[in-house]
Amino acid sequence: MTLLSEAMDTAAQLTRALSGTQWTISSAGHEAVVVEVGGGLRRYAVDGAPVLEGYEPDELCPGSCGQVLAPWPNRIRDGQYHFRDETQQLALNEPDRHNAIHGLVNWARWRLVEAHDDRVTVEHDLVPQRGYPWPLHLRTTWSVSADGLRAEHEVTNPGATAVPFGMAVHPYLIIPGVPVDDLTLTVPARSRLLVDGRLLPIGAARVAGTEFDFTEGRKIGSTVLDTAFGDVDPDAEGGTRCTIVAPDGRTVSLWADSAYSWWQIYTSDTLAPARLRKAVAVEPMTCPPDAFRSGRDLIILAPGETWRGTWIVQS
Repeated sequence: MTLLSEAMDTAAQLTRALSGTQWTISSAGHEAVVVEVGGGLRRYAVDGAPVLEGYEPDELCPGSCGQVLAPWPNRIRDGQYHFRDETQQLALNEPDRHNAIHGLVNWARWRLVEAHDDRVTVEHDLVPQRGYPWPLHLRTTWSVSADGLRAEHEVTNPGATAVPFGMAVHPYLIIPGVPVDDLTLTVPARSRLLVDGRLLPIGAARVAGTEFDFTEGRKIGSTVLDTAFGDVDPDAEGGTRCTIVAPDGRTVSLWADSAYSWWQIYTSDTLAPARLRKAVAVEPMTCPPDAFRSGRDLIILAPGETWRGTWIVQS
């Protein structure tokens, strides 16, 4: 094969689906599809029934569905922050709110490291760039088993200086045939962030006794959520679990280890009509929105240091 034909074959592979190469993993009736673009999840189902809301191979990923969000989660006001006495300016990829949102790797191509029937490992090297002039090496192993879907993330600083870092993931939990209003939601958090019209934090409030108190499980009803919850109550393993339950008892939960101390809950109120309030985005986050500016729970990765986090979906 000539270099030209190799290049043409590579181009054909890259353009075959909007989400790039697809890697399907399965075990014990659990099946997931991991995609090259963003290195995230396009689909997860058990015995053919969706557990996470997905999208089609030739569909542009809607609402950050299943994406990995790094090196920051959520929003940064004006895309501007200060670190080590230098001001950085990120691109404003949420222009209507004048924010930088969801990091720099969710639309990048990730490469395959290892693939097996029940697991796949992908990685991405984030290059230094305007607004984030430091390298990062990101690696995720996705696996399925009778115990559910498991995601293991590693992020390493290969550079010579310390870097600011935060991470989240954006799965949408779904129970087929049950709208958001009829779901009972549990979030083990004692406070929530108050936000302005740009969905940026301006304060915090206790949830006890309010419509935002989901600590004991409560029907969502007409409540609209695009809310960051903090002050989480850890379980015996040090992690926390959010759960949705249908009226007939069907349950989906997402457990995250102690690397994640915040939850963003979004009831899909601004998505297209076909997705409107059909699923609940349950997003484990290492830090709250705008952490690059506030410094709250912001991770500083030293040269050579690796951060690790794990989360699991079960139904």
